[in-house]
Amino acid sequence: MSLKDKIINLRSSIKPFFKQIPARVYACFADSTPKSRIVSASAVLLTLVAFGAAGVAPLPMDPDEVSVKAISAELELPSLSEQIAKLEAQQQLYVAEDKMRAGDTLATLLTRLGVDDDQASNFIKSDRRARAVLRLKTGTTVQAQTSNDGVLQMLRATIADGDDTPTNLLIHRDGDKFTVSEESATVERRVEMHTGVIRSSLFAATDAADIPDSVASQIVAMFGTNINFASDLKRGDHFNVAYETFWQNGQFLRAGRILAGEFVNGGKPFQAVWFDEPASGQGGYYGFDGKSLKKAFLKSPLTFTRISSGFSMRVHPILGKWKKHTGVDFAAATGTPIHATADGVIDFAGVESGYGNVVIIKHDSKYSTVYAHMSRFAPTSRKGGKVSQGDVIGYVGMTGWATGPHLHYEFRVANEPRDPMSVVVPTASPLAGVELERFKTVAADITHRFNLLSGETAAAPATKLASK
Repeated sequence: MSLKDKIINLRSSIKPFFKQIPARVYACFADSTPKSRIVSASAVLLTLVAFGAAGVAPLPMDPDEVSVKAISAELELPSLSEQIAKLEAQQQLYVAEDKMRAGDTLATLLTRLGVDDDQASNFIKSDRRARAVLRLKTGTTVQAQTSNDGVLQMLRATIADGDDTPTNLLIHRDGDKFTVSEESATVERRVEMHTGVIRSSLFAATDAADIPDSVASQIVAMFGTNINFASDLKRGDHFNVAYETFWQNGQFLRAGRILAGEFVNGGKPFQAVWFDEPASGQGGYYGFDGKSLKKAFLKSPLTFTRISSGFSMRVHPILGKWKKHTGVDFAAATGTPIHATADGVIDFAGVESGYGNVVIIKHDSKYSTVYAHMSRFAPTSRKGGKVSQGDVIGYVGMTGWATGPHLHYEFRVANEPRDPMSVVVPTASPLAGVELERFKTVAADITHRFNLLSGETAAAPATKLASK
């Protein structure tokens, strides 16, 4: 039986019932009370709804009865040659990016960027602001936009000079003319953490840990009052360091200040945290106990060297007789920078018998230091000139009574020579009160970070760890 026949039979069976409904309804209401009439009406209504739903509900479809009609049509594909012709007729722009390399000229840089445009090249060479492209540092990212035939449409480069805010240099083509503009670059500040182990020297260890040289120099300055990097380093010494880095569009610009450092020298730990003091508007490095690391004098006036002669009796290399050596000799190559070990005023800068070229710095009424056998003076080393701790005052040489290039360094107390390697010097006042409590929070956070860096699982320090 077909689906159509089934539906016809169902309707035929239901139709007589619906014809009888009026009579049945009248019979129900004829001899009944009001209450029974309401009940009867409800029953009738529900019956009608049930039969109505059954009457309109779709019956299951038989798959064999569904008709299928196949339709086919031929579609004309677009012409591939026409598409290629349209693309070739359109002006396409290409973007290339590369970095400045050592020894690059403007021509080699533009060639790598796919630029073949003498007009653009001549403009960059002749325009005062555009010529900054010729002075870009090695590693600087340069981006160029060119047309199909290599004509320059836009060139972008980031110019970063020292601590100044970097700027984006933009060169745009407008027909046959070029315009140059500058815009402040959006700089991202990051904090990087590294660890290193001394195998031969500090710089070798920082290179192995991928730490910039500027950060390595800061490590020396930060711990220079406690560690003599010229003679105290031992194989196996290790360090952790956290420092700022600055980036622009994913390009490294420069390293900034060390925020915290930890150096273990001969098993003895030295720690430092940079802490800004709101009261004074200045900052400095402090140990994790809140004591300032800044001492009146550095351990050594040279960054990396070795002691060739200590503070003791010795046979003078020129006079050939026993004589007290009133200073410490640091062997170093000619031209090595010499740093003032403390703040002070230059009391003498000139030639003095066996000392050769010598600078004498007076620090106060009690302390003074002597730097002898210099090859030359720093331009600022003049009598009466003020110097700060770490300033370059001259360069290693072998003038005066010297048999080889080295620095003779003296430390005088009340004009009497003392051994600079053992003399006790004062430090700055430690933090106290509210500043100390604020510092403890900073130090606790750094301690936690260093523990994670070293893979330590020791218990957390007593102070509460700061969360970022």
